[in-house]
Amino acid sequence: MSQTYALILHGGAGVLADHDYSAEREHMRHLAERAEGRLAAGDHAMDIVCDVIADLEASGLYVAGKGASPNRAGRYELDAAIMHGPSRKAGSIAALTGFISPIGVARAVMQDTPHVMLAGHGACEFAALKEFQRVDSVNDYYTPAAAPDDREIPTGTVGCVALDTHGELVAGTSTGGTLNKMEGRVGDCPIIGAGTWADDQVAVSCTGQGEFFLRTATARDLAARMAYGGMALDEATDAALGAVGGLGGEGGIIAVDRAGNVAHPFNSPGMKRAVVQAGKPVIVAVN
Repeated sequence: MSQTYALILHGGAGVLADHDYSAEREHMRHLAERAEGRLAAGDHAMDIVCDVIADLEASGLYVAGKGASPNRAGRYELDAAIMHGPSRKAGSIAALTGFISPIGVARAVMQDTPHVMLAGHGACEFAALKEFQRVDSVNDYYTPAAAPDDREIPTGTVGCVALDTHGELVAGTSTGGTLNKMEGRVGDCPIIGAGTWADDQVAVSCTGQGEFFLRTATARDLAARMAYGGMALDEATDAALGAVGGLGGEGGIIAVDRAGNVAHPFNSPGMKRAVVQAGKPVIVAVN
C-alpha cells in the first residue's frame, strides 16, 4: 500500500463579491480534514468521494442537494455522477426529483444495474426501489444556496476527486443545475466524459457553465491530453479549461493524477475548494 494520497473537493465555480463564505470555508475544511484521516488510514477513494459529496449535498451551502434551486417549472431536478478509474465503472442520474442524496443513487446505478445513466421518472423509480431517503416536503427541505445570478448561465455544483493509498482514482460530481433552468435541462455533471471522468491516470470533476463543458467533453478531453498528448496534469488541465473559455464559457476543474499531483484552475469569479495532499497542510480557498 502506497503512502501517497490526494483529494480535492469543490463547492462550485463562481462566488459573490459581497457574500461571506466563512461557513463554506469551515465546512470544506472539516470535510477535507476528515477525508485526509480516512485516506491516511487506507480507506477506499470510492467510499470517501461519495461520503464527501453526500455531505456537501446535505449541507445546504452549495447549489446541489439541499442547496439546489427550482427550475422554471418549480421542480427540483438534480443530477449526479460517480466514476471508478481502474475499472471505468460509472453511474449517473439526471433530473432526479424527491430524493435527498443524488450521489448515492448514482453509485447504486453503477453497482446495482447494467446501465450507466438513469434519468427522470426512471431514476426516481430506481431510487424508490432501492429505498433511498426521500424529501418529505419540498417547501421545507430545500434552502437555495447563494450563487452568482448576474450571468447568463448562473452556476453551482459540488464535486470530489481522490487518489487513495491503493492507487485507485475516483471522481464524483453533483448539482442542482444552473439557476432558473428550463424543465428537463441536463448539464455536464452527469455526463461521463463531460463533467466527470476517472481512469487509471487521472480523476476529474468540473463545475461551471455546463453547456460549454458538454461541447468540449472537458473531463475526457483533459484525460486524453495526458494519455495521448503526453501533457502533465497542470498543462492538460489548463488546456482543457482554455478550450471552455475559448467558446466563451466559464467555470473550474479539479483533478488529481496517479502520482498525487493536483490541479484546480478556474476562469470564473472564484471557485470554492479544499485540497488534501499527503504530508502537506490542507488548503481551503474560494478565490
